[in-house]
Amino acid sequence: MITFVAAACSPKVRPVAAPPKKETAKPPVTAAKKEAAPAAPKVSNIALLLPFGLDHLRAGSSYTSVTLKEADIALDYYRGFKLALDSLTGLGYNYKLQVFDSKAEKAQAHSLALNPAIRGSDLIVGPVFPDDVKAFTSAYSNAKQPVVSPLSPASPATVKNPALVTMMPPLEYHAWNAARYINDKIKPKKVFILKSGYSEENDYITPFKKTIDSLSKKQIQVIYLTVIHGSLSPLLPQLTTSGPNVFIVPATNQHFLNVTLRGLDSLTSEFPVMVFGHPSWVNFTFLKADLLQRLNTYVTSADHINYKDPGVMAFSRRYRDEYKVEPSDFSIKGFDEGLYLGKQIAAGDVKNLMGDDFRGLHNNFHFAKKPGVGWINTHVNIYKYTNFELKKVE
Repeated sequence: MITFVAAACSPKVRPVAAPPKKETAKPPVTAAKKEAAPAAPKVSNIALLLPFGLDHLRAGSSYTSVTLKEADIALDYYRGFKLALDSLTGLGYNYKLQVFDSKAEKAQAHSLALNPAIRGSDLIVGPVFPDDVKAFTSAYSNAKQPVVSPLSPASPATVKNPALVTMMPPLEYHAWNAARYINDKIKPKKVFILKSGYSEENDYITPFKKTIDSLSKKQIQVIYLTVIHGSLSPLLPQLTTSGPNVFIVPATNQHFLNVTLRGLDSLTSEFPVMVFGHPSWVNFTFLKADLLQRLNTYVTSADHINYKDPGVMAFSRRYRDEYKVEPSDFSIKGFDEGLYLGKQIAAGDVKNLMGDDFRGLHNNFHFAKKPGVGWINTHVNIYKYTNFELKKVE
């Protein structure tokens, strides 16, 4: 295993002695008061487990398109994370950062969980992928030591580790926030859930229905329709012209979305339409902004980055100066998480994340502690398509 070690320390200024002056008479000797040396800043040890796949650099081996993409994620995240620790070091904090190659392999993740250098760290960040997180935590027996899942929105219920810290909000919190926004801001009498028939959509539909029923005390009626060939005619008798018709579309299938959204578009000449989509929509290039705007489309997101934001622009300039390349979304996520976790570990507060919220460049952090599954970031942003781009509304 190849291990990188990067230590960031606060600079120390040493006093320079001046040459003694010649004197004709020797002054009386007085006892000088010895000043205590300032305490060195606490060193926080962080282990970073990322899928560099360095084995592919050896003679006779090479990266595939998949492993190269994983390595790019690892490098970009590391650079952003390291830049955050450098920023904190300038404020007087002190870190020792050890970087380990998880190789995106479950066997390697299991092996790293037994590594004494990792087990002795104050904070463990990684592995990245859900199966690797499971493999690592299954072999890591310290239930009091936080293990951070930095990039995966997979439900922590699949890991079942009380010390897990899930930075990316799982899908159920997107559904919860969409339901809350609809109940608080729109207050419709009905909500229509358009299904494609794929069972994975229930991961969104079930928490959405539970939340909208709870918040509205079942005053908002939830109506389901499995859409076939984009036909919405069964719903026509239930639509209204006096207020918004709110449609929830939790699908991610390209063909289904293209056909169904065109069907919704055909309604807009007669009925007010409002659509709430799956968080993955922000990354789908096949969805056209003009259509989404006509449909008054909202999406939730925990990783959408506005590169026109002044804070993001300032970070990008610094990143380019440091690394001579453009930052990616993963660079920015690494920076946000490095700042937040670096401060928490230096203050000794990683085990009490609920007390501190954080406003980042890509998302905010607001943690809830859930029995048996650890800390979960529950904050997601809500966006609407306006002027042919996503605008944050909450």
